[in-house]
Amino acid sequence: MKSNKLKILSIAVPLALSSTFSQAQGALEEIIVTASKRAQTLQEVPIAVTVTSAETIEQAEIRDVLDLQSVVPSLRVSQLQNSNQTTFIIRGFGNGANNPGIEPSVAVFVDGVYRSRAQSQISDLPKLERIEVLRGPQSTLFGKNASAGVVSVVTAAPTYEPEGYIELGLGNYNNKTAKGYYSTGLSDTVAMSVSGSVNKRDGYADNLTTGNDVSDRDRWGVRADLLIEPSDTSRIRIIADYDELDEICCTVGNVVNGPTGAAVVALGGALDAENPFSYDVYYNNDSINIAKNSGVTINAEFDFGGFDLTSITAYRDSFLNQPFSDVDYGGADLIGNQPTSTDIQTFTQELRISGSTDKTDWVAGIFYFDEDIDYRNGLDFGTAFSGYVDILTGGAGTVLGLEAVLGYAPGTFHNGVAVREYAKQSNQATSIFGQMDIALNDRLTATVGLSYIQDEKDTSLRQENSDAFSKLDLDGLDGLNALVGFTLAQQFPLVFGGLPFSAENVGLVTSTPEGAAGFLQLQQGVVAGVSALDLSDPSQNPLLGLQALQFLPQLLGYPNAGNSGTSDDSKVTYTARLAYDWTESINVYASLSTGYKATSWNLSRDSRPTAAEVSALTAAGATLPANLVVGTRLAGPEESEVFELGLKGAFDWGFVNVAVFDQTIEGFQSNTFTGAAFALANAGSQSAQGLEIDLAYNATESLTLAFSGVFLDPKYDSFKGSALGDISGTQPGGIHEQSLSLAATYNFQWSGYEGYVRADYQYESEVDIQDGGALDPSFATLNAVGAATREMNVVNASAGMDIDGWEVSVWARNLFNDEYLMTNFPSVAQAGSFNGYPSPPRTFGLNVRKNF
Repeated sequence: MKSNKLKILSIAVPLALSSTFSQAQGALEEIIVTASKRAQTLQEVPIAVTVTSAETIEQAEIRDVLDLQSVVPSLRVSQLQNSNQTTFIIRGFGNGANNPGIEPSVAVFVDGVYRSRAQSQISDLPKLERIEVLRGPQSTLFGKNASAGVVSVVTAAPTYEPEGYIELGLGNYNNKTAKGYYSTGLSDTVAMSVSGSVNKRDGYADNLTTGNDVSDRDRWGVRADLLIEPSDTSRIRIIADYDELDEICCTVGNVVNGPTGAAVVALGGALDAENPFSYDVYYNNDSINIAKNSGVTINAEFDFGGFDLTSITAYRDSFLNQPFSDVDYGGADLIGNQPTSTDIQTFTQELRISGSTDKTDWVAGIFYFDEDIDYRNGLDFGTAFSGYVDILTGGAGTVLGLEAVLGYAPGTFHNGVAVREYAKQSNQATSIFGQMDIALNDRLTATVGLSYIQDEKDTSLRQENSDAFSKLDLDGLDGLNALVGFTLAQQFPLVFGGLPFSAENVGLVTSTPEGAAGFLQLQQGVVAGVSALDLSDPSQNPLLGLQALQFLPQLLGYPNAGNSGTSDDSKVTYTARLAYDWTESINVYASLSTGYKATSWNLSRDSRPTAAEVSALTAAGATLPANLVVGTRLAGPEESEVFELGLKGAFDWGFVNVAVFDQTIEGFQSNTFTGAAFALANAGSQSAQGLEIDLAYNATESLTLAFSGVFLDPKYDSFKGSALGDISGTQPGGIHEQSLSLAATYNFQWSGYEGYVRADYQYESEVDIQDGGALDPSFATLNAVGAATREMNVVNASAGMDIDGWEVSVWARNLFNDEYLMTNFPSVAQAGSFNGYPSPPRTFGLNVRKNF
């Protein structure tokens, strides 16, 4: 028999956790977990958390972390550009998807191991013990990038008694799943578990160009978990996992069919215009996602009598390859391909000691993080792009004519491969932390905590750009030469008897002294006339309309003379809290906590030099790329602060938890899609005042009702440098003021068999999808087709029975097929058009599990 202390410590992953209650035939059973890295119950822990038990996960058919938000209203999870791009948002704060240089503000842990990027956080869930969502900044105990909150996935440790299950499932869209788990003791001191899963499903959208499904499932994973307990005072857990996916993702529909839509169709493309919920799409390339994730974790715990020592060592490798991707979403071969690959290798080490006396509980430790990122991205022009430019400019031959008058060989512009970007980032971070709970008397406890964080990044970014068209300075010398050439072509036939303008005819005319003099006079007059124009005025320079199609200007790479590509940040964060046991059933607390996230670098092609960087390069005599746009390379650190008042009550009929908070992030790192890349900038200040309620009511011995709600007043207190300009005082896009989750679970017995019926309802109030609301010039256009805002009303349901060890369950997600846009964005190279990601349609299925 191992020591009780180590059995408790075995679930003390390096997170601030909490507890909840699971329903078991009329009794609300307390789950003991750890808060502030020590064992406590829900009513003891003075922190705002939500814990989803393994039972709820199974009954609610939460099939991925994307589904978790249906039972945790303070958490929002979205998956957009590919199968591995996931963003977690807590209390309206969160970022990180689609740009590998940006770590999320919500820190995600799996079995105590920090997962730094979205692509390493997504896999079919293994055998779970619980999932905790800890709200508010948590940098004091968790160090790196927990400025908005923590999501912790905790899996079950191996057991000495043999146990396991095999589960098979069928569902709509030809969904087929298989899961297996087995655990047993190998000796009196060693136990091991192995598990695996396969998940396949046809896509719920149809690509009518290629004939393939989109948003399908094709993933599998395996996992081995070894538990070694050589003595009553030591415990070692070694976990190895590997998973793969090979899918076509994600579904993007046409939201606004702008003025370019007719050109797309004329070039052989197609659009299901302004009908994203038809789930009929037209991509000339299927967006293939191939991902491989693997890792090893060693968790060692030792009881030395006066203190406990915990060591968590982990290495992870996450690889994403997207060899084919359509980004114009119109069927015509405008953008031929956007190949992308990301390889992230991460090592983490945490050492922690903890102990207690009659009046104190304390913990102290150090966390080290070392990560390397290799990111490659590109974009190729399709065969139809030049024709697309011709149509938009009102006549065939525009591209060939522009090439001719500027001296380029025919076919130079939009010729296949356009750009390739290569980015690297090396990141080392260290956090030293400590926290102590001091019992001031039998009822009142004070908590103080400090953490010192240091974070260093070394980045580089370069581009190979063969897009000669985007390099043209249409309001400069190239524009002047082109207008001179086009004007000569118009005037030449008028001056020389109808002769078409060509090199042969120019030679014919200038072969005589009179003709040469006449041509020189014409040429000088045209040059003088064009030179007198204001080439920055669209009414005088018709070529400026082409600038919208110059969306791939040369990137200024770094490191360079004006930018070292490095950042070195450090910060002290703290927690101060008073908790009071009002009665045996009711506890209250007040806390002030701070959080921190270090500088993030923009590794996309929208990384722009600052004005200071350009000045330094100019002073050094460097040659700058054409059409260079000044902007931002990075976003400085986020600094968060939250003041919170909370009440927690546990009663015979259930429990109720309430938190009132005022949370602010200074320098929130905003990442906005601009149509071809991502603009990264610091908001001056983003805040949210709010109320959170978690309630469970044991209505009868068989019926449990649950309610969770978050009521927010989010806003940008200051954001002058957004992609839209100054949007200070507006509500952040996509952050709902009300988010509610209601659930009912009915447990019953029938003919000696146990069963349940469960339903839950997820509501999110209407909100502007994008930042700025009505300040966004595209708001009116989007609003006219009902695509500027989002509101969610989703119902999920499930039912099951246990018949002699066979569990049979049926389930449905989005039962009533609620339709909403997860987000919208400007269509690439299609000014005035917009695309959007539609919500997944109704899915349902049947599972059969045999436990043994």
